[in-house]
Amino acid sequence: MPPRSWFQDWREDLQASPGRVESMLRIVFASVVVLVLMMVLRVPNVAYALYVVFVVSNENPALSLRTGVASLLTVAVTLSIAFGVVILTDNDPLARVMTLAVMTFLAGMIATVTTVPALGPIWGLIYGVGIGIWEKHAPADRLVKSSLWLVAAFAIGIVVPVAVSYLFSMRSPADRLAGHLRLRYRALAAMFSAYAADDATDQQRRAAAQSVSRLAAEGHRAMLELYRQIADRNLPSGSLPAAVPLQIISVAELMDTSAAFGLQAESPDMDLQLRCRVIAQQCGHLARELRPNPEAVFKSGDSVPLTHLERVERILHSLQSMGSDGGKLAELEALPSKHVPLLIPGAASNPVNVAFALKIGLCATICYLIYHAVDWPGISTSVTTVMVTGLVTSGAMKQKLAFRLLGASIGGLLGLGAEVFLFPFMDSITSLVMMVGAVAFLSAWIGAGPRFNYVGLQIAFAFYFVSLSGFSAPTELAPARDRLAGIMLALIVMWFVFDQIWPVRSVAEMRRVVASVLRDASRVVALIDRRLSGAGYARESGVLRDRLAKDLSMVRTLNEAARYEFGLDGERQIRVADKLMQMSMTTVALAWNHAVYLGEPDEGDSRSRPAPVSLRRAVEQGLSSIADAIEEKHSTDAERLVADESESEYVRLTIARYNELQSLSLSFDSID
Repeated sequence: MPPRSWFQDWREDLQASPGRVESMLRIVFASVVVLVLMMVLRVPNVAYALYVVFVVSNENPALSLRTGVASLLTVAVTLSIAFGVVILTDNDPLARVMTLAVMTFLAGMIATVTTVPALGPIWGLIYGVGIGIWEKHAPADRLVKSSLWLVAAFAIGIVVPVAVSYLFSMRSPADRLAGHLRLRYRALAAMFSAYAADDATDQQRRAAAQSVSRLAAEGHRAMLELYRQIADRNLPSGSLPAAVPLQIISVAELMDTSAAFGLQAESPDMDLQLRCRVIAQQCGHLARELRPNPEAVFKSGDSVPLTHLERVERILHSLQSMGSDGGKLAELEALPSKHVPLLIPGAASNPVNVAFALKIGLCATICYLIYHAVDWPGISTSVTTVMVTGLVTSGAMKQKLAFRLLGASIGGLLGLGAEVFLFPFMDSITSLVMMVGAVAFLSAWIGAGPRFNYVGLQIAFAFYFVSLSGFSAPTELAPARDRLAGIMLALIVMWFVFDQIWPVRSVAEMRRVVASVLRDASRVVALIDRRLSGAGYARESGVLRDRLAKDLSMVRTLNEAARYEFGLDGERQIRVADKLMQMSMTTVALAWNHAVYLGEPDEGDSRSRPAPVSLRRAVEQGLSSIADAIEEKHSTDAERLVADESESEYVRLTIARYNELQSLSLSFDSID
C-alpha cells in the first residue's frame, strides 16, 4: 500500500467504529465505580486501581474474568515473594537488587511464553512496587499494611470491571460480529461500484478507497474477540454463516488487498469496470446475506504473481466455494478460552524469548540502581516504565517508547492542569468523578484505535499517578516532575540496551513469527493424516488455528512497528515487512481452507486416496521449507504443484494458495 502520513493514521484512529462508544462507556462506568469505592473505603493506591481497569476490561466477560483472576493471583504471589525475601534476608539491600533482577527476568518470560502476556508486566510492576515499600524507614507493621492495601486496591480494580463486563454484555455478540462483517462488505461494495461506474470521478474513487483503508487498518482482532465470546459463553450464532472464522480471516485479507488496489489503481478500462461490477455485486450480496452468491463468476487468476484485483477475485471465489457446502458446516467451530493452553509450546526454550527477558531484567536493574545511587526516590517510576513499555524488537520498542512519551506528556500535562486550575475549586466527590470520567473516556477512546491505542493507556496512567496520589488535592508539583524524570530515565536506559547493545529489528522478529505461522500451518495440513478421533482432531486443530490467528495479529502489529525502524535502509525494511505480512495472511488463509474442508464428513474415504495424501505431504514439506528459508535468509526452490482439473475444489484451492505463497516467497527474496 502507498505510504501514509501519521496525521492520516491519527484521523482514522479517532473515527467511530461499531461498538466503540459502548466499550468506552463501560470503561468510564467501571472507573467511576472504582474511584467512589476507593474514596469511600479510604483504600490507598487509587492510581493503581484505576489503571488496572484498562488492563482487565474486555468485551468478552469470560476473558475479563480469566485475566482478572490470573492478575489477582499474580499480585498475591508476587507480594508473598516480596514478604519472603524481606523475612529471609532481613531486608538486605543487596537481596532486594538481586531478587528484582530475577523477578523482572521472570516477568519477561511470562510475557513471552504464556497466552496471557498481560501477566508479565503486572508481575514485574507489583514486585517493583512491593519491594520498594520496604525501602522506607517505618515500622514493619505499617509496611505490611501498605502491602496488604495494595492487594485490596488491585482487587477492587479487578473485580469491578469484570462485574461491569458481565452486567452490560447483554447485546448479542453474534449480532455485533455480523454488523462488523456487513460494514466491511458495504464499504467494499461502494468502492468497487465507484470503479465500475462510468460517471464516478477519481476523487470519489479515492474517497471510497480511503474508507476501505480505514477499516482494513482495524484488522481482525475485534471480530475474533467477538467470535471467542460466542464460543466462551456457548451463545447461538444467529445469522452468522458456517465456518465464520474463515470468513473473518478472509475478510481481513480482502480489506487489505482491496485497499491496496483502490489506492493504487489508475483510471479503469472496460474490462476492469466489468470485473469490479461483479465484485461489487458479490460484496453487496455478502453485506445483505453474509453468504456469497453461488452464481457469481470470477476470473480464475491461476497465474502467479497475482495483481491486486486478481487476488480479490481469488479470495471471493474461495468464500464462494466454502459457502456452497455450508450445510455440512452448520456448527460454529470455536475454541473456548478455557481450552487455550496457558503455556505456548517451545516458547520457554526459544533463545529470542530468553534474550528479551534478560534485557528487561537488565534495564529494570539499572534503573533501580541509578535512582538509589542518586538518592532520588521520586524517579522510581523508571522501573515501572521498563516493565510496562518493554517489547522484543527495537522497532516495536521505539514505537512503544514514543507512544509512552507522548501519552505520558499529555496525561502529565492534564494532571498538572487539574492541580493548578481545577482542584482549588473542587469541593465534592461529584466534581472529582466528572473529571476522572472525562479523562477515562478520552483515554479509552484513543485506546480503542488500531494503531495508537497505547497512547490512550499511557494518558490514563500518567494522569492518575500525577493527580490522584492521595485522598486530598495535591499541593505540590514536585511529584509530577519526578515521575516525568523517571520516565525519561527509563527511555534512555531502554534505548541504550535495546537499540545499542542488543538490538533486534522488527523485520527479524517478523521473520520468526511468520516462520512460526508457516510451521503451524504445516501442522494443520498434516493433522488429518494422524488418524485422530473426531474430538482429538477438533481440539488439536482448534489450538493451532487459535495460535495462527493470534500470530497474524502480532505480524500486523510488527508491520506497523517497522515504520519506526529509522535508518538508511528504512524503506527496504518497510517493503520487507509488507511482504511478510502478505505471506502470513496467505498462509493463514491456506490453513483455514484446509481445516474447513477436512472438517466436513468424509464420504467414501476420499481423503485417504493417494492424490490428496500426496498433496498434503507436498504442501506440508513446502511450508516447512519456506519457513526455514525465511529464518535463514536463503531462497526456496520448492517444486510448484500443478492442479488436476478432475480433483475437488479443496485440491484446487489448496494448490492455488500454495502457489501464491511460493510466488510471494520468491519475490520476498528479491527485495530482502
